[in-house]
Formats: sequence, structure tokens, C-alpha cells
Amino acid sequence: MPAPKDPRPCSIADALALVGEKYSLLVLREVCLGNGRFDQLVRNIGAPRDVLATRLRRLVDAGILTKRAYSERPRRFEYRPTQAGLELEPVLMTLMAWGDRHLRTDDNRPMVIEHVCGHELLPVVTCTACGDRVRHEDLTAHPQAEGWTVAGPTAVA
Repeated sequence: MPAPKDPRPCSIADALALVGEKYSLLVLREVCLGNGRFDQLVRNIGAPRDVLATRLRRLVDAGILTKRAYSERPRRFEYRPTQAGLELEPVLMTLMAWGDRHLRTDDNRPMVIEHVCGHELLPVVTCTACGDRVRHEDLTAHPQAEGWTVAGPTAVA
């Protein structure tokens, strides 16, 4: 079977093209924590200023962040998450929990997130229909892109 011209159509790939770069996710972490000023972002992320400026522009253009002036002289801006940006916060929490479980060699986690109920947040993916916790063995993929199966592209006629 000949190789397809394009890779599998995929929302994961589309999202990663926008936020899959390290500094983009760290910008989201910081603005969700309330640190949206450029100098705060530079300090807390450690990104070069030019790289950070490029990432911020891209996230604003994509509608993930908004940019608002907080000072006129000198003109300075702060960044805040839009609804689309806030909807990425559970992704960050899940990624952080995964890192705590699989990349930490001790119990010294750099951050703990507390839920409004007063307990530590431990993110879990659940099914909205039945409420059960999602497990790999309970999932079945149904490709919707024409010409693709779970295994890959269908034969080209």
C-alpha cells in the first residue's frame, strides 16, 4: 500500500501545533496562576524575551489569551486566558499530575493545587454519560476522517 501524502487527520496534532511547544504550555500555566505580565512570565518561565514575545503573540492570535494594557507610560500589557485558554487548564493539571507520578524521584512536588472544597486536586478523566473513570481498556476509537481506519489509511484505489 502506498504511503499517504499527509499524516492522519487529528485534533491532537492540531492542538499540539498551537500549544505543544514547551513555552506555550508554561505561559498557560502562569496566566492561569494569575501571572500575566511580561516580566513575570520571563522570570517564572525562563524563556528568552524574543521567544516569549513570539509565543504570546501566537496565543493571542489563536484566541487562547487576551492582551490588555495595564500601563500607558510606559505602555505595558498583561495577558489573561480566554475561555479557550481556561479550557486547557485541566490538560495542564493532568499533565502536572502525570509528571508528579512518573518523573519525581521523591515526594517533593513543586506545586499542589487545592480545589474549592479544600482538598488537593487529583485530576481524573470521567465519562460525562455514566460518570465512570476512563480506562484505556474501556475505550474504542472510531475514526471519522475519510480514508482512515484505526490502523491507518485505507487502500488507495
